[in-house]
Amino acid sequence: MAARIREAAGDDLEESHDINVTPFIDVILVLLIIFMVAAPLATVDVNVDLPGSTATPAPRPETPVFLTLKSDLTLAIGNDSVPRPGFAAVLGSRTKGDKQTRIFLRADKTVGYGDLMVVMNLLRAAGYLKVALVGLETASGADAASGSAAP
Repeated sequence: MAARIREAAGDDLEESHDINVTPFIDVILVLLIIFMVAAPLATVDVNVDLPGSTATPAPRPETPVFLTLKSDLTLAIGNDSVPRPGFAAVLGSRTKGDKQTRIFLRADKTVGYGDLMVVMNLLRAAGYLKVALVGLETASGADAASGSAAP
């Protein structure tokens, strides 16, 4: 006993007017996953005191206060070496007690990150929260990657 699947007279296939949404749903799910992974990477958690892009640059103070961390981990305010125990008193006299003064922090490139953080904690303990890190400007991104400075 044989059964016919199709009739011999109607060889034409019926047209289907339904949309296949499975590939569309797959694409949407992939995009959702991409955005879920990329969204946390796009947020910045570092608080930086930067002006807006249309703002004019802040004028440089007449007498900037430079704090230098040398390669032997000694501190200097301006050109004068300062012992760590008397650091807050000397800095207070240089800034005339104004805790809103921006301190320009320079460090030798051989100084470790932990040692730099110790100095920043000293500044915070003394009440100075506005700290600017000073570095050399390079001519191009290639110089910065190789570690050389512009002449």
